[in-house]
Amino acid sequence: MEIPRITQDGEAVLRDVALPLPKELFGTQELDQILSDMALALDGEKNGVAIAAPQIGVSYRIFLVRYDRIMPDPEEGQPAYPVSIGVYINPEITKTSKRKVTLDEGCLSVAGIFGKTKRYERATVVAYDRNGTKFERGGGGLLAQIFQHETDHLNGTLFIDHATGLYERNIND
Repeated sequence: MEIPRITQDGEAVLRDVALPLPKELFGTQELDQILSDMALALDGEKNGVAIAAPQIGVSYRIFLVRYDRIMPDPEEGQPAYPVSIGVYINPEITKTSKRKVTLDEGCLSVAGIFGKTKRYERATVVAYDRNGTKFERGGGGLLAQIFQHETDHLNGTLFIDHATGLYERNIND
């Protein structure tokens, strides 16, 4: 099975405002294929914690979060966390904290570039799952940062557009 390529800065799809997923695509093989391709691409990036559909060249408002990768490392001798993926379709950030924090950030579509971003400390998202069921999820820390970063992708914004102190680092370190 071929791993979908992650689009890189400079490719037009990353700067487009992604389209809402039409209701008739919920629960279809087409949606399952998109989600499968996204999960496969994310799985291939050991440091990746989330991915938006435009990052595999699909201009729909979808992102995935690898919850197992945002958990603290298991204690020595304990098994790794099982793969756990959150699916967010047509997400909207509905609530944020007043407080913003400065965080380190990187992106699979801007490989090897990192910087500091100001993000809300907490964020709540309302979205749909693969079957079209609406849900709400709030989060703080890294999860709140992911919600904001991935929503930026769906709006054609990359973190480098507002990050400071950009620097290069080998992503295999």
